[in-house]
Amino acid sequence: QLQAFGGGLVQAGGSLRLSCAASGRTFNSYSMGWFRQAPGKEREFVAAIRSGGSTSYANSVKGRFTISRDNAKNTMYLQMNSLKPEDTAVYYCAAKDGWIIAGLLGSSSRYDYWGQGTLVTVSS
Repeated sequence: QLQAFGGGLVQAGGSLRLSCAASGRTFNSYSMGWFRQAPGKEREFVAAIRSGGSTSYANSVKGRFTISRDNAKNTMYLQMNSLKPEDTAVYYCAAKDGWIIAGLLGSSSRYDYWGQGTLVTVSS
């Protein structure tokens, strides 16, 4: 089970940190990801982190967002800096108990578990 939180309203150029808390005894073996869905658009990949700590980012967020995980707390984070109005979306965390090859980290179908989503609104 996943629970995402930390969303809110922020001005353009500001920062937010999202968290995703997971239940389960094998969190350190999970591949984890963040996806987002803006109004009227399809869900899209944002960032992912594998059990070993390797990461992947969508081009649109590279250099602005940082994904991380704390296995001791069963929690994944997304630090979002230099936010833009186009970052406005519902952000979902996702997990798979196991390995996802690097080239497929951005594929939502590879993830088995999804959180409920947290809304991020960036005002101009």
